[in-house]
Amino acid sequence: MASQQEKAAAPDGLPAGQATSTDRNMPKEGEYVQWRTLPPGNPDQLNRWSHFLTREHEFPGAQAMLYGAGVPNKDMMKKAPHVGIATVWWEGNPCNTHLLDLGQKVKKAVEREKMLAWQFNTIGVSDGITMGGEGMRYSLQSREIIADSIETVTCAQHHDANISIPGCDKNMPGVIMAAARHNRPFVMIYGGTMRGGHSELLDRPINIVTCYEASGAYTYGRLKPACPNSKATPSDVMDDIEQHACPGAGACGGMYTANTMATAIEAMGLTAPGSSSFPAASPEKFRECEKAAEYIKICMEKDIRPRDLLTKGSFENALVLTMILGGSTNGVLHYLAMANSADVDLTLDDINRVSAKTPFLADMAPSGRYYMEDLYKVGGTPAVLKMLIAAGYINGNIPTITGKTLAENVADWPSLDPDQKIIRPLSDPIKSQGHIRVLYGNFSPGGAVAKITGKEGLSFTGKARCFNKEFELDKALKNSEITVEQGNQVLIVRYEGPKGGPGMPEQLKASAAIMGAGLNNVALVTDGRYSGASHGFIVGHVVPEAATGGPIALVKDGDLITIDAVRNRIDIIKTVEGVEGEEEIQKVLDERKKEWKPPVMKPTRGALAKYARLVGDASHGAVTDLGDSAY
Repeated sequence: MASQQEKAAAPDGLPAGQATSTDRNMPKEGEYVQWRTLPPGNPDQLNRWSHFLTREHEFPGAQAMLYGAGVPNKDMMKKAPHVGIATVWWEGNPCNTHLLDLGQKVKKAVEREKMLAWQFNTIGVSDGITMGGEGMRYSLQSREIIADSIETVTCAQHHDANISIPGCDKNMPGVIMAAARHNRPFVMIYGGTMRGGHSELLDRPINIVTCYEASGAYTYGRLKPACPNSKATPSDVMDDIEQHACPGAGACGGMYTANTMATAIEAMGLTAPGSSSFPAASPEKFRECEKAAEYIKICMEKDIRPRDLLTKGSFENALVLTMILGGSTNGVLHYLAMANSADVDLTLDDINRVSAKTPFLADMAPSGRYYMEDLYKVGGTPAVLKMLIAAGYINGNIPTITGKTLAENVADWPSLDPDQKIIRPLSDPIKSQGHIRVLYGNFSPGGAVAKITGKEGLSFTGKARCFNKEFELDKALKNSEITVEQGNQVLIVRYEGPKGGPGMPEQLKASAAIMGAGLNNVALVTDGRYSGASHGFIVGHVVPEAATGGPIALVKDGDLITIDAVRNRIDIIKTVEGVEGEEEIQKVLDERKKEWKPPVMKPTRGALAKYARLVGDASHGAVTDLGDSAY
């Protein structure tokens, strides 16, 4: 029977014993399944969800299974909260291979707090391993599987809290989306960055991106050892790079997507201070795992829930830090998806607004010289946040999983070393505004996302050269069919969007090969994505995508295209037939649309087919749970 406390807490319309927490941080009614929960505020009753499974004898089979799974006694069965520990672990990828061990450290720490700790895994895809191949089509949809699976286990098992341990690109947004859905006390622990590699033959530091850029140099005959007297062949140099680019566990070391998302989520208050910059194998990372039990208990006692932290203000912090650090364009896609899950009104216009007011300061890879390991040595993410809070760029008043504000979390952290060269002073930025721009125009009426650091200029005009799949461009590059002598070209890779790919694959192989080949006369445009490690004049996430008949499907070789990162425009300014003028060009596109035929969607079965049927457009985060409203 329901207790007096449960009866008193039951809102109108729900039976006694089916109380929910206040409306303060709950999803909209009907959006997600609402679960019975005890009211907050009682430190001796933190089993607010599992209570309804373990009280009295209402679910004897469930209790028998839990005893079999390891609940030690009746007292723990009736009183102890259940904490799920979700590790995005699998072998074969350095970003994730160590996460099971981190999860086991967390499990022991949770158990020392007299709570039940249930470790479980979810899946992932290695972007580095799948890059440039068919496997990359599975990468973005893995974000949805991660979110779905953590939501599923947390809710079905009646967990009272969740600690998630992600390590690779799609892992971070996936666990945050799950947290917004189940909305139970939550802490994220980033798996951490790997240490840098070193090539003896090139005589310099290297990392995963070196592999792809070296491939372009190798194809175009530009790859040589550093020592002119060396007898090493270009193939020997490639072997050296491949064997030493990734020297151990951890995520890729630059300000690529994994580190972009980890730093942003720390700025949102969802991790312990320093989580995003502690290296994977550092003592600090292990201590963070020990502290996680303390933080999750604080969240449970104070009823700090994911939706309390996932606010417009915290997303603003994420965007500011991404611009400051020169983060990945993939961040845009993931912030939109995370905000969607949390019912936060975040749009592409917010991206441009924040970019326009935020300078780009970090000399970090892919466009700069330094890596997360280097930033860690001079104070890490907390030191950067401390500086930005003092300067008014970051909101330090937002709440965090520690029970303190963001400003309080970093107050005692050492300030950035004044002699460090990684983060430029606000008075001397690399670029006065952010490097990420959302572009509109007759080429992308629904928006496109550009990464413009300023080093490649702020505008580009060239003739279109169209490729209907990524492999077509890769083949052209492999055969050295694109040269500087051909003049300015806008290389368009289409039918690689969320539906058309399917899966919106990243195209680092092509962008890195172009950099390695020294082709500074090209811009890259796609309805797919670029890796966080990509740099150069690149535009992705074009909406509408080619598979739905967007203008990118209608462009012809020879059309003249201009990209303007000052006016935030991407337009066809002259057709190959010689037509100019906005209205006249639109008439040409309308005529081309009449002749266009939708491609036959492949595959028709399996995970990717299911994804293609459900996924929405990139301008809304490419999510799968909005139905027709996603477009």
